Amino acid sequence: MRKGLLDILKGKFLVSGDAPKNWMFILFASFLAALMIASAHSADAKVHKIAFLSEEVKELRSQFLDGRSNLQELKLESSIVEEVKKRDLYPSETPPKKIRVIPVK
Repeated sequence: MRKGLLDILKGKFLVSGDAPKNWMFILFASFLAALMIASAHSADAKVHKIAFLSEEVKELRSQFLDGRSNLQELKLESSIVEEVKKRDLYPSETPPKKIRVIPVK
């Protein structure tokens, strides 16, 4: 067993008679390792992008809610009256009258 371990440490299995088979396995294992590393990096990049997009969605949702609440406030009759008073316009004192059209038979 000691001789086999020394042969591996010295690298004799790479120059022996069946070395091409060993080299092919080493190249295959290296390819798989590189593929696994690339896959892990790709997954990490996707996780970071998802986290960034989630934060962006939260920010945009917050902006939307702020805008919607501002719009509702601006739609109130009291705010409209204040804005119109700045232009010297006032609401009518007399209520509007409904006009009915009776169809002719």
